[in-house]
Amino acid sequence: MTVDQQIRFAITSRHLIRVRYHGRDRVAEPHDYGRYKKIDRLLVYQLSAPVGPGEQSRDGWRLLDIAKIEIVKVLEETFAGSRGPAHDRHLQWDEVYARVD
Repeated sequence: MTVDQQIRFAITSRHLIRVRYHGRDRVAEPHDYGRYKKIDRLLVYQLSAPVGPGEQSRDGWRLLDIAKIEIVKVLEETFAGSRGPAHDRHLQWDEVYARVD
């Protein structure tokens, strides 16, 4: 499957993903996928990422540029879905391709 197909599948079926982004593997809930400021992007809630010496946890919302994602893997583990009203106020997308409900 292409990156696009994997992301759409993960969002639709609410599966966690593992992505390699900027050389680091991250586990995340994919929430919104679309075009923002003319660039294809993925809004995720990051659950884990490597933390270097002196760095704090990297959990939380992240906006990833699709072109910079090195690897995507859909995991078997699922997540509940939307994180509530705060999720609805993130970004004004140019176009939304897929959104978790």
